[in-house]
Amino acid sequence: MTKETLESFAAKFVRESPYNYVSAEEALSPDMAGLRIYDEPIWGYADAHDPLFHELQKKGVVGPQFMLPEQWLPSARSVISFFLPFSDEVKKSNYEPGEKASTQWLHARIEGQRMVMMLCKFVSEALRAEGCECLTPCGDSRFRMVAEPRPELTGDWAGASYTSNWSERHVAYVSGLGTFALSKGMITEKGIAGRFGSVIVSCDFEPKVREYTGVYDYCIRCGACVKRCPVGAISLETGKNHAICSALLAKTHMKDAPYYGCGKCQTKVPCESRNPLRQKAQA
Repeated sequence: MTKETLESFAAKFVRESPYNYVSAEEALSPDMAGLRIYDEPIWGYADAHDPLFHELQKKGVVGPQFMLPEQWLPSARSVISFFLPFSDEVKKSNYEPGEKASTQWLHARIEGQRMVMMLCKFVSEALRAEGCECLTPCGDSRFRMVAEPRPELTGDWAGASYTSNWSERHVAYVSGLGTFALSKGMITEKGIAGRFGSVIVSCDFEPKVREYTGVYDYCIRCGACVKRCPVGAISLETGKNHAICSALLAKTHMKDAPYYGCGKCQTKVPCESRNPLRQKAQA
């Protein structure tokens, strides 16, 4: 299957899937029923043996606990990464300042992640039908993540915090989808407001050319996300403080469980829906 065919099938799936719309049964309020969560995805591809994956195992990047594509799937040849941009309705709903995320944003965080996994499943099933082995790390029983440092962790996980053994954002960087922002989100050609997913496959796809060399190349350091953060977790000098951000998310989870979220740093900012570096160059 070619990239073009796969992407066309996947775009149709996203447009038509009921998982991309909030159901009446799950709606937090009646007016949320039918909310469309995502626009069509954009795609990145990487050679499963790209040396940059090894760089992700360094401390201070993802960490030594990061599992290489071939550790997840021994027959791995390519990694497919995608970004699902949130719909305008989701993004604009979260423009109000303050700690409270919009109801639309809460749905996008929870039902939206389910849609990410459904798209991974769709891609896997489409490629398996052609004899390709596929694996979705974030849906695998070996997937693991930690938040606050845990002293009982040893080996590759010793000292790990706010990390996992497969990082969708870092994989997206390797796959040519974009670079990091000051807020530690990932800026793509469709912006920062959305979610990532990935599938490791045994078939060959030509890697997407990375149009950048630095991990923050698309960030214009405008400071908009600093001003938008309701708890001061981001600064121009030190970037994002994960502990402060995590404390806010825990607070929202206590109030709205199983829903939680913030997303203020991803909305009403220049990188919300586009690569601001391109916009700046064209101005």
